[in-house]
Amino acid sequence: MVRFYDPVDEKDLERVEEILKAGGIEYFLYKEPVEKIGPQQIHVAEEDVPAAEVLLMKGKTRH
Repeated sequence: MVRFYDPVDEKDLERVEEILKAGGIEYFLYKEPVEKIGPQQIHVAEEDVPAAEVLLMKGKTRH
């Protein structure tokens, strides 16, 4: 697993989780090691990073 995304807040975390779930990308959440940066880091399998990036970019264009 590699770090994929650092959400800025809970709303951003929920948005990215929804995108990854809808795209069938498995992910894990890790507590952010530095306080006040964001709630948790999103990690995905290294081989899923390109697909996850495409999904995230498509998700950003819809908002």
